[in-house]
Amino acid sequence: MTSSSKNGKSFHKFFESWLVKQNQDLNELVRVSKENNNDMMLSPLIHSVVKHYEEYYREKSRYASSDVLGMLHPSWLSNLEDAFLWIGGWRPSMAFHLLYSKSGIQLEANLHELIRGFSKEDLGNLSGKQLGLIDELQHKTISEERKLSEKLAIVQESLADTSMVELSHVVSELMREQLVVHEEEEKISKNISKKEESLLDLLKKADDLRLSTIKEILRISTPIQSVHFLIAAAELHLRIHEWGKNKDALLSHHKWSCQTINDEGTSVRN
Repeated sequence: MTSSSKNGKSFHKFFESWLVKQNQDLNELVRVSKENNNDMMLSPLIHSVVKHYEEYYREKSRYASSDVLGMLHPSWLSNLEDAFLWIGGWRPSMAFHLLYSKSGIQLEANLHELIRGFSKEDLGNLSGKQLGLIDELQHKTISEERKLSEKLAIVQESLADTSMVELSHVVSELMREQLVVHEEEEKISKNISKKEESLLDLLKKADDLRLSTIKEILRISTPIQSVHFLIAAAELHLRIHEWGKNKDALLSHHKWSCQTINDEGTSVRN
């Protein structure tokens, strides 16, 4: 077994245990959201949840150092999750769509209380100052996203740079003549390794942006609003992962059923 495959399986194990931890955090967040807790009661829980996010990205960075390609195309995620990946994870600007969506849902749910002059301390009750700070953060985050996306495009395009095109031609010629290609393969390996280093740098910066976006949103929010945001984030992450895995399982079962029918049909004809 190669080192990269071992790392992939090890991180997969960590990821599964981290999901269990995230679900436990979710249950605790939901519990406190339904109680009349003051800020001092909520802050330790919020801090603990953030620490778990930090732990996730710290471990991800450690494993990515030896297998960045595996982290950019993680086998432990479903095809659904994989289709929406941005540099090995969720797009940071998505956090704002999540925030605004939950805010709108809670605002609508509390509309009757607001009309009567009562307000509920959740994401439906964001102040004008908070909305201004969130808008400013969103623009800054989108700008950082674009910079990273542009850098990623440059790395991806470099796969067809002069050195790679020349090496691919030389190796193809040697293979056609059935000659040894070890020396050229070493050059290819070094060339690809440099590209992997660039990808690793981009992945770490993307993860830093993901984590800092969460922290900044929580900084702008009140403790109870932070609780509601973290609930929405955990629910979305866990359910998308679950739905994707179920969809993959159904597709796999369908393919297996079709193959079994085809095999049985072939046996009958024979």
